[in-house]
Amino acid sequence: MRLSDFKYDLPAELIAQRPLRDRGASRLLAVDGPACGPGARRRDLAFADLPQLLRPGDLLIFNNTRVMRARLFGRKETGGRIEVLIERVLHPHQALAHVRSSKPPAPGRRVEIEGGERLLVLGRDGGLFRLRSEGSTFAALMSKRGHLPLPPYIRRPDDALDETRYQTVYARRIGAVAAPTAGLHFDETMLERLAGMGVGHAHVTLHVGAGTFQPIRAGDLDRHEMHAEWVEVNEDVCQQVRSARQRGGRIVAVGTTSVRSLETAAAGGELKPFRGDSRLFIRPGFRFRAVDAMITNFHLPESTLLMLVSAFAGHHVIMDAYRHAVASRYRFFSYGDAMFLIRNERDLEPVARARS
Repeated sequence: MRLSDFKYDLPAELIAQRPLRDRGASRLLAVDGPACGPGARRRDLAFADLPQLLRPGDLLIFNNTRVMRARLFGRKETGGRIEVLIERVLHPHQALAHVRSSKPPAPGRRVEIEGGERLLVLGRDGGLFRLRSEGSTFAALMSKRGHLPLPPYIRRPDDALDETRYQTVYARRIGAVAAPTAGLHFDETMLERLAGMGVGHAHVTLHVGAGTFQPIRAGDLDRHEMHAEWVEVNEDVCQQVRSARQRGGRIVAVGTTSVRSLETAAAGGELKPFRGDSRLFIRPGFRFRAVDAMITNFHLPESTLLMLVSAFAGHHVIMDAYRHAVASRYRFFSYGDAMFLIRNERDLEPVARARS
């Protein structure tokens, strides 16, 4: 398949710019027909209706990453404005970052962050800059001076509400530069309802990188190189998955990041503990080994995330569902509405490249 196969028209006014007042007030488009074939059943629901799509014995997999206050503003030694987006903290005083300025700073140059802290540019690592803090640790610097890195399609500065609403209620392990947005719909009331009806839960960690928003530049998908993201799936999660399968329950991933985490850990054919970087590229033809159903938001045209859900539920099913969502005025992207998808068992295309 080619990049153009994942294009759809989206009016700008459907891109959600702010969260709804209540986490659970979103809409939910369920595509849950028999094996998600050509006659897939499509239902317009509210997120509050999620319990009717689940059953006792199912296991929800959440990504417990927490978003860093990773965006820093400052000036170069020449006086020019600069924006630093921390991608990954390597150790307390060193990090990899995206840098935006009129002219990239050269190795050996310094950047002064608001408040007077200085960063030394050590060099480049691919498209990222290796930076060293000459004062506070990066954790302290982000805590004092950092901003939550809202996605580029949210056309406003971050504010106090984003501090809570651009984090899931179960976020624990800090390290992401973007939220696992399918989880933003869950509040404590919903989690208690699901637990009360016998739906289990487990947590994996995938620290979402800024590369999730980078456009694919190659029309031929075989030429696309996925960005690396840190993943951890421990033995306890693997055992919970095995137990759920034994009792006839389904594995329901909350978000594409949970899907990538589990499928990375199952890439050898069996789900096993995994800790390290993943570059898994999931697109139509991919053979899913770990996930039966998923909850996800709506994704950007021509994005790797749209390719992932197309692989999961079927390309034609997804593109038809997206056209319906546009016509029905669903809210799109990070602060938008959600989908519930069952894995497609039909019309599998040749297995896609998967590198982890």
